[in-house]
Amino acid sequence: MILLNYQKRILEKRIPFLNIGDTIQIYLEIFEGNKKRIQQYTGILISKRNNSTNTTITVRKTINQIGVEKIFPIYSPKILKIEVLKSVYCRKSKLYFLRKLQGKKNLFRQKN
Repeated sequence: MILLNYQKRILEKRIPFLNIGDTIQIYLEIFEGNKKRIQQYTGILISKRNNSTNTTITVRKTINQIGVEKIFPIYSPKILKIEVLKSVYCRKSKLYFLRKLQGKKNLFRQKN
């Protein structure tokens, strides 16, 4: 019973509808020593794993032509906000093929 109440409280967090291929921006709360700051992470959503409170997303971005992927638990208290910057049309559920592509080859068609 206690676990169900805890899960209900966590699932009340408002998360935007996320599609694979969307460009999203995640605002993270970072602690450095005794300071607290907000860090932004912008990238392409390449996978999503749904499992109630353990839902995770994998976001990929390129820094100096090096691909960086990060896995975020959506309902983590360290995630303050998630914004969808751009939605695209994508037919696959996992975009792992983007790891091999470089430059403008990994562009998708815009959603209307």
